[in-house]
Amino acid sequence: MTIKELNPTIVWNNFYGLTQIPRPSKHESKVQEYLLEWGKSHGVEVFRDDTGNIIFRKGATPGMENRRGVILQGHMDMVPQKTGDSNHDFLKDPITTLIDGEWVTADRTTLGADNGIGVAMGLSVLEDKNLKHGPVEVLVTYDEETGMTGANSLKPGVLKGDILINLDSEEEGELCVGCAGGLDATADFKYRTYKTPEGYNGYKLTIKGLQGGHSGMDISLYRANANKAVARILLPLIEKFGVKVADFTGGSLRNAIPFEATALLAVPSANARKVTQTVEGIFSDIKAEFIDSDPGATLVYDKEKAAPARYISDSVMLKAVKAMLACPAGVVRMSRTMEGLTETSTNMAIVRTAKGHLTIHSLMRSAVDSSKAYLSEKMRCLFELAGATITFKGGYSGWTPKLDTPMNKVMMEQFKKVYGKDMKIMATHGGLECAIMGAKYPNWEMVSVGPTIKYPHSPDERVNIASVERTWEYLKAVLEAVPTK
Repeated sequence: MTIKELNPTIVWNNFYGLTQIPRPSKHESKVQEYLLEWGKSHGVEVFRDDTGNIIFRKGATPGMENRRGVILQGHMDMVPQKTGDSNHDFLKDPITTLIDGEWVTADRTTLGADNGIGVAMGLSVLEDKNLKHGPVEVLVTYDEETGMTGANSLKPGVLKGDILINLDSEEEGELCVGCAGGLDATADFKYRTYKTPEGYNGYKLTIKGLQGGHSGMDISLYRANANKAVARILLPLIEKFGVKVADFTGGSLRNAIPFEATALLAVPSANARKVTQTVEGIFSDIKAEFIDSDPGATLVYDKEKAAPARYISDSVMLKAVKAMLACPAGVVRMSRTMEGLTETSTNMAIVRTAKGHLTIHSLMRSAVDSSKAYLSEKMRCLFELAGATITFKGGYSGWTPKLDTPMNKVMMEQFKKVYGKDMKIMATHGGLECAIMGAKYPNWEMVSVGPTIKYPHSPDERVNIASVERTWEYLKAVLEAVPTK
């Protein structure tokens, strides 16, 4: 059985089509062409805006012309994450989907249900000849995952509707009415390299097997951060045993909790045994501390054929490692008004050493703009004291909840009819494009819904099959009940 045979077939077939098109962030040209061709082949008005967003329009079904216009919105790009033993090429290869009991997942890669399932539902609304609805637009933005570029580039006045239903939520039964804002930080340590002296052996230190996950949705699960774990091991190696570091590579995406990191070391041969014992001892502590949230944590510490030819300046590397250990990574503050909601967090996502620069990339999130600003000042002070320069970019404000709107009432009423129970109103610590687009279309009423997706932004990503079917039935009921103008 393949996913194309799952119910509802219209949604799963549209999702399957997306899985066959490479669409990692910043490489969306193929999926843009696919969406344009999809619209033409289905007789639906479709166009690409000035920047790369794809917009579909479909008129009201007979008798529904007096309803307010609805915009269904999702993003076309996906997070390209894979396990260390996968040879998948996200620029060329289709996603291999697997049915695993009640879930659809992928073969050692991200699935792209975030936000392919949402886009598939939007396309299915356009395709379904039996669905009753008022005027509908489907907005598919690009480059959401690495900067919300499509949302930022969207121009006022392009869209005609005044109700936005974002389809990028990941917990069935929750009506999202707000989200955190974000800000990217990059700390840069300049360094010189030196020739490795005699009497050193080469070792590669890798921590892998961590669960990683979405830096907004999963940050409150208190999973280990691979970059922090490697830095924790490196500190005593540098200070006590004179170990030199030739390379540090960890994480790959600003909005994904890093699940693997590697350091290439030059170890004094006289201290090799003690260094190995220290590495194993500290990792044993880390393993024990995260046994519940990261039971698959694995250490690989192997001797290389030769020591690295050059190493990074000891003084710079030591300051950088200390800064990494001191840098906030994880939950900073939980919300005092919404139970279980993270208010402020930091994800120390990516570490790289190349061409004389050691860079540390972090993504800060907060539902409170002043808290985000305060956190950025703390980050600035920390890294400047350590001798680095730090820059900030990509900042956006949060989406402030508005609870008493006509559309919220419709969403709640239809949920009760379809599910027989009350819907939960919530906000998310993840970043949603609603925050950015709502500032350009202040007249919009905005909500966000979606099926249950677990572990987005990691190779464990999966979407619940029954949840997709229920969410589709709910979406159809909502569109039929949209208020009149």
